Amino acid sequence: MKASIAVSIGDMNGIGPEILIKSVLQFDAKRGSRLILVAPESILNFYGERIGVKLQFPVVTHPDQIDSIMGHLVFDPFTKVFSPSPGKVSSKAGQLAMEALDMATDLVIKKTAHALVTAPISKESIHMAGYQFPGHTEYLAHRTNTSEITMMLVSGSLRVGLLTTHIPLSKVVDHVTESNILRHVRTIHQSLIHDFGILRPHIAVLGLNPHAGDGGVLGTEEIEFIEPAISKLNQEGIICAGPFPADGWFGTQQYEKYDAVLAMYHDQGLGPFKALSFGRGVNFTAGLPIIRTSPDHGTAFAIAGQNKARTDSMIEAIHLADSLITKRYD
Repeated sequence: MKASIAVSIGDMNGIGPEILIKSVLQFDAKRGSRLILVAPESILNFYGERIGVKLQFPVVTHPDQIDSIMGHLVFDPFTKVFSPSPGKVSSKAGQLAMEALDMATDLVIKKTAHALVTAPISKESIHMAGYQFPGHTEYLAHRTNTSEITMMLVSGSLRVGLLTTHIPLSKVVDHVTESNILRHVRTIHQSLIHDFGILRPHIAVLGLNPHAGDGGVLGTEEIEFIEPAISKLNQEGIICAGPFPADGWFGTQQYEKYDAVLAMYHDQGLGPFKALSFGRGVNFTAGLPIIRTSPDHGTAFAIAGQNKARTDSMIEAIHLADSLITKRYD
């Protein structure tokens, strides 16, 4: 059976369908996994016309039909009719995004596909549709009944894990605890070994406060929580260093000395990461029993349907998923 990657369409009013169409045409199924586009055919045709592309892949409506197809295909079991409105936030777009995600996840859980790639969703749209998950990461943890997961951004050898993800900045400090740091570093450590083939990973941990607290003058979380966690991790045999001031660590290219870094909050890690990855970063969920990657950007409503969306990050997400399949299934 050929290795397969299920790709969910994301928000139909964002750039997801466009980058999906462009990416599938660039990814050679003879050299890598075949792509299963989990999306209504009508929406792919709608955006295909806008960008001057006509997809001619087989369309199937039932999972049992997938294995009979050797190359890329469209999986369209959707019974409702969805009409795109590029650039608009809507409950129907949120509903479709989550239905497609649910179906794509099913394919991977049931081993019809070997990895999941998710196109961007709008948190506002899925909330309007009645879904309470902050994003893909939290939904997939729920679907796979997994508690020990870490959102990790990957670009080549640069890997940035996040202690906290989609929460208000005012609540971050409540999550900077010794137990949370231990949990996330352990998850990153295991993923670096099993997913990326790094036998003795070196992991850095950033501080929470400016100058990593400056000896307690600018905050005590480093002394109270981060340093004790690092000490315990090293006692366990996990090579871990820090806490490092975030600005200096990224600014002096310290990331070149480590296999991954744990940032304390979303923008502390993603701001530098996106500046360094030049639009080619990938979101990877470490700790899941399934392989999941995605582009590191959002729905980009402002350019939806205008044939302006770049595929760099989506292509990298597909390539990383393909690479991880090789490592996990060999």
